Amino acid sequence: MNSFKVFAVGNLARNPDLVAKSDTLYTRFCLVGNDYAGRDEEGAPREVVTSLWFVAFGAMGEAVAKNCRKGDQLIVEARVRANNWTDKQGEKQYDHSFILESFRFGAPGPAKRDEFDALRGDSPEEA
Repeated sequence: MNSFKVFAVGNLARNPDLVAKSDTLYTRFCLVGNDYAGRDEEGAPREVVTSLWFVAFGAMGEAVAKNCRKGDQLIVEARVRANNWTDKQGEKQYDHSFILESFRFGAPGPAKRDEFDALRGDSPEEA
């Protein structure tokens, strides 16, 4: 049983990285989200940017790498895996990995919208 799951909605910070290491194929990608964080001294709204790195293995990783571009929105479900180690100085280090279990496409980003427009024969100058 997986103790912790993460559900996240965010935009890709950059194009996903498809990696082949030995017999393992995986994709790393970073989702970024902006959250309202109150107002500053002048009354202007503030935002806090949160970014999380995810890993997708096998066919799911290939699908993300092939179909997703920087700026695209993804809706993901991932399990949390603890990564604990001892560094060279003997200090215990703690980290977490987010392993993709499922995803859905959200709104396309600017690069994907340009690709769609090119396929339809639309150009931004015509609009």
